[in-house]
Amino acid sequence: MEILPHEKPIYEYEETIKQVEEQNKNNALWTKDEIEKIRRKLKKLKQKIYSNLSVWDRVLISRHACRPHTVDYLENIADEYEEIFGDRTLMDDPSIITALAKIDGKKFVVIGQEKGNDTDSRIYRNFGMTHPEGFRKALRAMKLAEKFNIPVVTLLDTPGAYPGLSAEERGQGAIIAKNLFEMSRLKTPIIVVLIGEGCSGGALGIGIGDKIGMLEHSYYSVISPEGCASILYKDKTKNAKAAEALKMQSEDLLKLNIIDEIIKEPQGGAHLDPKIAYKNVKAFILNSFDSLKNIKDDNLIDKRYEKFRSMGEFVKN
Repeated sequence: MEILPHEKPIYEYEETIKQVEEQNKNNALWTKDEIEKIRRKLKKLKQKIYSNLSVWDRVLISRHACRPHTVDYLENIADEYEEIFGDRTLMDDPSIITALAKIDGKKFVVIGQEKGNDTDSRIYRNFGMTHPEGFRKALRAMKLAEKFNIPVVTLLDTPGAYPGLSAEERGQGAIIAKNLFEMSRLKTPIIVVLIGEGCSGGALGIGIGDKIGMLEHSYYSVISPEGCASILYKDKTKNAKAAEALKMQSEDLLKLNIIDEIIKEPQGGAHLDPKIAYKNVKAFILNSFDSLKNIKDDNLIDKRYEKFRSMGEFVKN
């Protein structure tokens, strides 16, 4: 299991407790009170570390190899689902999953970016970097949802749209722009959840919504911290400084009205107890749907427009 830098003291403490308990099975050198005292110290250590996470610590949490991805959410919050493949133009893009799903008995079209969870699957999923075919596949699924009046759920988790020459040749910028246009006027509710990295146009290409929720340690930014550091500071090692400057954490975005709700994660991040993340994301989706389901189409689109017009903060000098 990947151990993040801020997690090392906790891991060492936990390993010590395991060793003590293992030794006690054969030779009881430690009393229950002594072991309990160590456990209390561990609890205090966790509280101290997790309450003082830096912005960069949280970026690393959002990228953790064991953090739940779209496939995990589908398998754990949907009663059942059936995946849809292909963009009906060129080919299928595995970096985006589109599916018809039932969540708590309610029908949804789920669209999510998928990074993969081991070397083979990450290569297959292109590390969550979407090609034009993926955005077209997503738009095809959205139009299907609109036709049958089914709400859309999008799960954002990408380091950015694929920047290669082949993607540009096939119209990467144009299809992202088209998705923004079409999502802004889609006549069915759209619920957006940031489950990991929400980077640049790759995230925004499926990120227009009526309700936008964000897992506590996810980030949403115009560029990655590394990319920002290389441009602003001419030094890609200043990624932690860039991460702070970008104001891309959930608390910052809530203040700017870019998101509607921060979805709580288990202490230390979703990778430590995915079941809590599944439960909270599912609750956000269902609560959001309940608040949107009775809004008429024209009002829904007007409210969506006003929502995005009111984002951000303007300061007059």
